[in-house]
Amino acid sequence: NLQDAMHVARNIMMDPRLVPGGGASEMALSHALEEKGNTVEGVMQWPYKAVAKALEVIPRTLIQNCGANSIRTLTALRAKHAEGGNSSWGINGETGVLADMKDVGIWDCYAVKAQTYKTAFETAMLLLRIDDIVSGTKKSTGDEGTNSGAAPTAASTAD
Repeated sequence: NLQDAMHVARNIMMDPRLVPGGGASEMALSHALEEKGNTVEGVMQWPYKAVAKALEVIPRTLIQNCGANSIRTLTALRAKHAEGGNSSWGINGETGVLADMKDVGIWDCYAVKAQTYKTAFETAMLLLRIDDIVSGTKKSTGDEGTNSGAAPTAASTAD
């Protein structure tokens, strides 16, 4: 609608940086994180690989919305980004095929992408913090497994 267009124009006037759209920037970032994860050993590589996998949701969703074969197209996009120098390749939203977003002219506002990533990471950290608090509460009370759930029935104890 017109209000959304006005907000986009305002965002670009305030911060004119653009990144390739069509899932290209997410795929490039995913590839970079996957490569970084391969250089780290042990458990420390898991966050890199988890975020890399999560970023692939955007291109996968674009592919599915176009009606293309998501597995083949996403694999081809991964291969394209692995070649190097193809960080602007993404999904053409009209045809569902791979395309260079520079040639197609599909761009996303950097400020919006950056804020989206910040919000996603803050949300994930908040959920992890809540999980730590809840698991810490159970450990500190010593009530793990006791007084939780229903009492055992005669049938369950008659082994």
